[in-house]
Amino acid sequence: MNKLILIIAIAALIITTSCSSKKQSLGPNPFITHMYTADPSGHVWNDGRLYVYASHDIDPPRGCDLMDQYHVFSTDDLQHWTDHGEIVRASQVPWGRPEGGFMWAPDCAYKNGKYYFYFPHPSESNVSPSWKVGIAVSDNPASGFTVLEKPLEGAGGWDMIDPAIFIDDDGQAYFYYGGGSHCYGARMNDNMISLAEPLRDMEGLVDFHEAAWVHKYNGKYYLSYADNRNGANQMRYAMSDSPLGPWDYKGVILNPTSCSMSHGSIVEYKGQWYLLYHNSDLSSGRPELRSICIDPLYYNPDGTIQRVIQH
Repeated sequence: MNKLILIIAIAALIITTSCSSKKQSLGPNPFITHMYTADPSGHVWNDGRLYVYASHDIDPPRGCDLMDQYHVFSTDDLQHWTDHGEIVRASQVPWGRPEGGFMWAPDCAYKNGKYYFYFPHPSESNVSPSWKVGIAVSDNPASGFTVLEKPLEGAGGWDMIDPAIFIDDDGQAYFYYGGGSHCYGARMNDNMISLAEPLRDMEGLVDFHEAAWVHKYNGKYYLSYADNRNGANQMRYAMSDSPLGPWDYKGVILNPTSCSMSHGSIVEYKGQWYLLYHNSDLSSGRPELRSICIDPLYYNPDGTIQRVIQH
């Protein structure tokens, strides 16, 4: 009996050590330190690498209006990251704001053998009422993007930012964005440059602010987002049986970070789910100079998400 107990104890220790090692396989946060980055959008493409599309906080900062020059980073081990360089900047947007800047949270999708990069950008000097969603297209996930002459058809409006694309198992693409306490979504056409239907309100969300992101796990759809908590946004989420809701609010998945603003994405990589987000640790708490981070995300047996522990 004592031998059996000893064997069980050793097995438990091995399992615990294995799980600890899995957690420790991550490098330090923030994982990009040679420049300031924010609003990470994570995707795993056909080559098996994890790609992160991020906005860029310019240093020295002047609020968020100087943000420009989207970069792509990738890894195959979550410890060593490659900066593939700049892919799009405001000066390349033909319909964009004359003064440039305001290149906020982006996303990327793959369909029809092409990579489609989506980004919010105002079209006029008067920023708030003139937001649109730009599109750049490439044959490669991290280079060669060309900005299209026209923004995404059917999307835009007052403070409507942070585009996110979700492609379901059947190949149908969905578009989401939001701001000013409103979140909208719609099916996309196969051409990925227009919407197949009018945008509809994402019903059931609690205290939505911005940063919509949709993913799927075990047949359920999850919409995560940043809330309106003053000076210290949290990330919340809701679940649904449909990619366009209605949504059943579930709670908070990320406590406030060292940055007053929150934004993130959820992605599965090599069998483990992760939350990508940003903080201001690298800039000693300056909210206009942010840096991207990654931590494991875990589900409960009922499909709800455990609160993510920041390391």
